[in-house]
Amino acid sequence: MKTKHILITGSAGLVGSEAVRFYSQKGYVVHGIDNNMRKYFFGSDGDTSGVRESLVSSHKKYHHHDFDIRDELALQDLFKSVRFDLIIHAAGQPSHDWSATDPIGDFAINATATLSLLENARKYSPDAVYIFTSTNKVYGDSPNALPFVELPTRYDLPTTHPSYDGINESMTIDKTTHTVFGVSKTAADLMVQEYGRYFGLRTGVFRCGCLTGPAHRGARQHGFLSFLVRSAKENRPYTVYGYKGKQVRDNLHVSNLVAAFDAFYEKPRPGEVYNMGGSRASNISLIEAIAMIERLGKTTIDITFVDTPRIGDHQWYVSDVKKFQRHYPQWRLTHTTEKIIEELWSA
Repeated sequence: MKTKHILITGSAGLVGSEAVRFYSQKGYVVHGIDNNMRKYFFGSDGDTSGVRESLVSSHKKYHHHDFDIRDELALQDLFKSVRFDLIIHAAGQPSHDWSATDPIGDFAINATATLSLLENARKYSPDAVYIFTSTNKVYGDSPNALPFVELPTRYDLPTTHPSYDGINESMTIDKTTHTVFGVSKTAADLMVQEYGRYFGLRTGVFRCGCLTGPAHRGARQHGFLSFLVRSAKENRPYTVYGYKGKQVRDNLHVSNLVAAFDAFYEKPRPGEVYNMGGSRASNISLIEAIAMIERLGKTTIDITFVDTPRIGDHQWYVSDVKKFQRHYPQWRLTHTTEKIIEELWSA
């Protein structure tokens, strides 16, 4: 039986590390690229060095490559040395706020490096399945035009609205405020699609809502649920920006995302795009999350409310995952938001 080789970028991050563990346990040879840029973006809150050390010590077939994905020569050397069966591109700059401080750096990390990975895959591993971790921010603030109603603890849609079950892939990505981060990810998203449709690579795009799990290194600028739980555990103050804290997010456990990746890997549909998140099965508003964490942790969080929301921020975002479920009916969501929070609290 042929040994399978897998490349995972951002391999010490939330998605990447889960994928490393998943495929290492299946006996595959896993190559990971990660130079702890999350610490550069977010300081000590984002430091993933402990995750990297754990992966290296725990998985004998895991090979860690400590270089920046913008390093084209290092990337090419790796592709020349290994013919990959699967590429999971999970590295990126994930913060709206950070992207505004360095638009050129953000675009180089999110868009240009994605193109470089695609070209290397086309040249040296043309039969590989290429999976890209995109974002719901490709839709910008278009979801905010939906006719939300204000409920006591959240904004929501009327049950009769076509998008009540979530936002699907037909939502426009045009004429909307994306943030700089959203634009760089949209550029990458479209290029991954194009390499599937134009060049015939076996590419797939997953437009994710909020992702989390026990390995998440949430920071103030990114990873709200993880950072909210950490704030409660460490008695840190927490600031809520806009919408009275009634903004809603769906939350997907990272193990469910990697299971979706694996389903796509086994039966790829080149150039396809999927919205991926917790859907109606796992979603929560900020003030609902605060109340749940306080109840589970038997604590009180020091909350400050600011009236003005962040630029381009979603008032409500729930992913419609029915398209992926139709294409891959064996895939299942296994974690409610409450179960996710319980894991985060115990981590």
